[in-house]
Amino acid sequence: MFHKEGGKIILIATSVTVLIFLLSHKFTSILWLEKTIQIITLIFLLLVLQFFRNPNRRINPDENVVTAPVDGKVVVIEEVFEEEYFKDKRLQVSIFMSPINVHVTRYCVSGKIKYSKYHPGKYLVAWHPKASTENERTTVVIESREFGEILYRQIAGALARRIVNYAEEGMNVRQGDDAGFIKFGSRVDIYFPLGTKIDVKLQQNAVGNHTIIATKA
Repeated sequence: MFHKEGGKIILIATSVTVLIFLLSHKFTSILWLEKTIQIITLIFLLLVLQFFRNPNRRINPDENVVTAPVDGKVVVIEEVFEEEYFKDKRLQVSIFMSPINVHVTRYCVSGKIKYSKYHPGKYLVAWHPKASTENERTTVVIESREFGEILYRQIAGALARRIVNYAEEGMNVRQGDDAGFIKFGSRVDIYFPLGTKIDVKLQQNAVGNHTIIATKA
């Protein structure tokens, strides 16, 4: 199953691959070179397909937990000052996605969208400390019944050049549903109220919709 955001790119990559397989013998009369061109093209297609894969991970929403919004590695767990929306101290958990991770963003809690804003910006590597405030990004705040307001931020990385965000202010969203997509390497930050019980550790691999990031104390 593939994400809808990859439809156009997958179609183009597949078409190019078919054309090269059909016409590669016209590029060269050397058999090994022809086969090399075909193999490289096929590998490129497979990389595109794996990047836009969208595993079926349906869950039963649980108001007492916050689930991972994306696949990736937990790279930050720390108390920070969140300056865009809360303008006070929050507990930040950041998940870094490599190009081989699933890049679908999913709602980590159920609730109402209170804030959704896109920010153009730079393309620093996603793990850079200033990526949260200087890179291209979207900020979304969900008001949940048990946790209050939870902020998550999609951040473009050095390779990512497009963030897709489906959240609109006033929407009611369901934990686990599709919230967007980040193309080609990125990071998601989640901001919790101080005192929230965090259930992941640094360098832990998180799985979207499966890994529990936080539990209601």
